[in-house]
Amino acid sequence: MSSPELLLQVLRSEMRAANMTYRGLAERLDLSESSIKRMFSQGDMSLSRLAQVCKVIGVALEDVLRQAADAAPQSDTLTLAQERALVADAKLLMVATCCLGHWTLEQIIETYAVSEAECIGYLLKLDRLALIELKPLNRYRLRVSRAFRWLPDGPVQQLMRQHVVGDYFAGRFDGPGETMLCVHGRLSDPSAQELVQKIQQLAAELARLHQDDQRLQPALRDGYTLLLGLRSWEFSQFTAMRR
Repeated sequence: MSSPELLLQVLRSEMRAANMTYRGLAERLDLSESSIKRMFSQGDMSLSRLAQVCKVIGVALEDVLRQAADAAPQSDTLTLAQERALVADAKLLMVATCCLGHWTLEQIIETYAVSEAECIGYLLKLDRLALIELKPLNRYRLRVSRAFRWLPDGPVQQLMRQHVVGDYFAGRFDGPGETMLCVHGRLSDPSAQELVQKIQQLAAELARLHQDDQRLQPALRDGYTLLLGLRSWEFSQFTAMRR
């Protein structure tokens, strides 16, 4: 489905939610009902008309655009070649991680030792790697879904095991909004699958909160990392004690 079709699909959904018919919309816009139907069927709608429709429906234009972007088909993972390209360049991986966190170009260069020209170059590389779609004024749109995850045992996960996990767990996990749990249990396969689904839902909830908090000033937000894992496992020293 193309972007205009997705946009119109979102508009129709918002109209239904607002109990707005084509006839009612036509009356509010001082147009004929046939003109409104033709506009929706042909997808022939200017930006100014789109803004008028959103105002009549009672929804913000930016919310409609965001819903349409979120509804576009997106990948949950990168390919092996894409991940290898990221881990081959530490700065490229850093910029990619910032993009996954919806950082702006200005926020990246203010925080890390990378020049504006250098950062733009990395954004271009990420565009070619299909992680982002680079737009005018160095803005971008993610081309991966909210459920994005690194490949199991892929290049990024291997890098995390070697260098990131130890650094992450070196923290005390006792600050505001921090916690660490290590819970054991004996589960059937269906129960384990149910738990995996709940973990995925929690990750999606983090993504939703992250998106909502983009409206806040940067000073009111901090970087949090949720690291979750579930596997059939026993501590090796305990395994050595088995009969």
